Amino acid sequence: MTFDPFTIIMLAVLAVLIFFMFRNSRKRQAEARELQSKVAPGAKVMTNFGVFGTILSIDEEENQVLLETSPGTVLTVHRQTVARVITPAEEPEALAVETADGEPEFGERVDETPNDETPDSKKSND
Repeated sequence: MTFDPFTIIMLAVLAVLIFFMFRNSRKRQAEARELQSKVAPGAKVMTNFGVFGTILSIDEEENQVLLETSPGTVLTVHRQTVARVITPAEEPEALAVETADGEPEFGERVDETPNDETPDSKKSND
């Protein structure tokens, strides 16, 4: 039984697609396990629908999370709606640095408003 080149190419493409499908599935499962390990009372989180809050408690049996969105406002959401754990981002110090010759960095905004105290509006003489 001989296979023509087209059949061999199609089988190779199918094998590559199956390989990437399993690889992505494992990667997503690992990310989900990592997220669930970080989800604990006191963690600041964001839900799938964009609500930020702090976890107060987790009910493992009912898969529910009590989420405090603002002081005194507590939401009960399904555990799977917690999309990510928010970690405080460090502010980069290099953003406000000018170059050695006093020129602004590429993409940095420069305030070009005049420094005089007189307004540009015209006064009418009535």
